[in-house]
Parts: sequence; structure tokens; C-alpha cells
Amino acid sequence: MTENQNNKICVVIGASHAGVNFAFALRREGWNGDIILYDADPILPYHRPPLSKAYLSSEDGIDKNLLKSAESYEKEGITLKLGIKVSSINREKKYIVLSDGTEQGYDKLVLATGARPIMPPIPGLMSSNNIFPLRTAADVTNIRTCLAASDLKRVVVIGGGYIGLETAASLKKLGAPVTVLEREERILARVTAPEMSAFFQNLHAENGVAIFTEKNVIAIESNSEEKVVKCDDGASYAADIIIVGVGIHVNTELAASAGLTIENGIKVDETAKTLDDDIFAIGDCTFNFNPHYNRFVRLESVQNAVDQAKVAAAAICGKETKYDSIPWFWSDQYDVKLQMVGLSNGYDQLILRKEADNEKCFSAWYFKRDRLLAVDAVNNAKAYVYGTKFIKSGDKIDKAKLVDLEVEFKPIHLLAV
Repeated sequence: MTENQNNKICVVIGASHAGVNFAFALRREGWNGDIILYDADPILPYHRPPLSKAYLSSEDGIDKNLLKSAESYEKEGITLKLGIKVSSINREKKYIVLSDGTEQGYDKLVLATGARPIMPPIPGLMSSNNIFPLRTAADVTNIRTCLAASDLKRVVVIGGGYIGLETAASLKKLGAPVTVLEREERILARVTAPEMSAFFQNLHAENGVAIFTEKNVIAIESNSEEKVVKCDDGASYAADIIIVGVGIHVNTELAASAGLTIENGIKVDETAKTLDDDIFAIGDCTFNFNPHYNRFVRLESVQNAVDQAKVAAAAICGKETKYDSIPWFWSDQYDVKLQMVGLSNGYDQLILRKEADNEKCFSAWYFKRDRLLAVDAVNNAKAYVYGTKFIKSGDKIDKAKLVDLEVEFKPIHLLAV
């Protein structure tokens, strides 16, 4: 640090992966002042990715899914203010206003406000019981309780993205009959290639989950015995429980009301700083520049949250730093681990490398002309690791070698001569 920070205050709004990792990183970088972390969720901060995966299908309490122990915050002098909403930001006088009207001053402010699930304006959706999103630990608790109390446990999942599919797989593991309804012509339509969509559709079919595409839900009707999900093509599906996984709204309202730039999220520079020198933003809520793809992106991933948190902490402590990460993601469904690296948007060629004697071990390589943009690796950590190296290096790959199983699968052997 270049100045005494003992009397300085850093306020963080949002205590998920971005906010919590930032608070601890800031302390490691040498911030000696106060760190105050606010979150509307009353529960000690926890890991969110497992909510739709292992956590949903287990009987574990949230204490086994915490980001940090309560003692860790105390040890690092990080003050947690949970179950508290922030109403507004006064940039001129540098304080935030809490929902009860009290004010908290700051020297540096970090927005890690994340996102919230979309609950579409479907008639009957908000007036029926046993209908849940899946975004918080409370959502999982509600779903578990409902499953335990239901005799039939028929579940309809609205939305065939990763959250919807992971939830379907977890609920199937618990023994529930599950149906997935997707509005687009294929599942995962916005995030992956048709070949990957087909693989996951078949995977769910093999495990007894019914997936129907091109199903636009127009109403939910309820009676004393069941709910009925109605679609615009006349089809209807009975359910005891309905899970809604159709996407998220980015929580930009605080930033927008404070006059910060909003463009598909809170716009930040390479150090995660907003247009205000004393306000930073990190995680799912941000729109940041990715130098590997030479464009601004908004990413919903733990990796992005953690990387931005580290960059923001270093920048606030006066160190030279910038965001320079390759995005990566993952999804667990049944016995399949999907690892994704890079961003496939704009690809013009997809190459599949299928490993011998295992139809559930392969990788999809997305190219734009000769440049590798992204890799989806199914039960194939080696492809994920090598794909990451190629994306970072920018080396040209011999595509014929890539699909040839006689060629040893190593970066040096796949390079174009």
C-alpha cells in the first residue's frame, strides 16, 4: 500500500463468490482498513454451483457448502452484514443507504450484486404453490421439502439450459419423474453446438427424463390435486412441482440509479473499475473487456467472479494489474462431466474428436477459420487442458490430426507444420 489505510473503509455489496473472494483477496493485498460485506441472503455465504447438482440431490446442510467458515471472516477482520438490503448509493458523499434508512460511508465500494432468476409473466405462475426457481439455498430447501411431502413428485422443469438440465438430473436421481420443456428448437441452443445439444438430449432420455423442445408455456392451471402446464401448441403436462430455469436478470439497479454505465451489465475497465474511481464491480453483474476475444462480455461463472475479485483487490491496493483470463465453465449431469473453455460465439467450424470405445468421452472444438475459439470436453480432462493451452497460445492446430485417433493426443503432435 502507498498510503495508510487504517481508517479507510471498503464496502462490498454482495456476498457470493465474487464478493467473498474479493474481501479475502483485499486483505491479502495489504488493505489494513475495515472491510464490510453486505448481502440480502441471511445465510453464511455458500457455493452456488452445487445447488443444482450434488447439493440438491444430497441431504447435506448448507454448513457443508460454505465458501468460508464464520471463523475465517473473524480472523481476517471482515465484517459480515447478512440479511440486509442496500437501497441506494450516494456517490458524491460516498455512502450507501440500507433498506432500514441507515447510512454506511465508504472510501472504496465494490458491487458484486450478481443476478436473480427470471420468473416469466406466465398466467398462474406466481399464484400457484410448489413453483420454484433455483438460485439460492432457500430455493433448494423449498424444493427438498416439497419433494418429501409429495406422493407423486412429478416435476416439470421449464427451461432447457444448464441449470434446468442439471436440476432435472439431480431430481431424477432422487426418484422423481421429470419432464423438461424448452421453448427453443433444441436444448442449450444459446450456448453450444447442435451436436452437443443432441448428446445431452440423448443422455437425459437414457436416464428416463422426457425433454420436449419448441414448447412455449402460456399458462399454469392449478386445482386441489395437481398443476397443469399448458403450451401454445395445445400440449399440457401434469405436475406436482414446477422448477423455473429460463435465465436471469442482472442486478444492475443500484449501479444504474447511481449513474454508472450500464451495458449488458455494469461496464468496467480492465481493472474492474467503473466510471467512478472509487467504485468497482465484479462477477455476474459486470460487462468487462476480454482481450483474448477483443470484445466486451458478460460471464456467469465462478471463474470469472474469482478472477475479477483478485484483479479488483490488487487495483484498489495500488498494484499494476488487469483482467486477462480465458473463460471456463463446467456442468455435471449423471455420469457426465462437461468442461468448457473459451467462448464459441461466431464459430464457423465444429470438429469432434471422439475417443475410441467410449461414446461418452469426446470433445468439440470450435474454430473461426483457423483460430480455436473454444472447446467442450465431455469426460475428457485432457482435451480441456490442451484446448486451454491452444486458446492461450494462439498456435495453429492441424485439424486433420485433431480427428485422427492414430495421432497421439498432445499439443506438440497436433500443431500444424
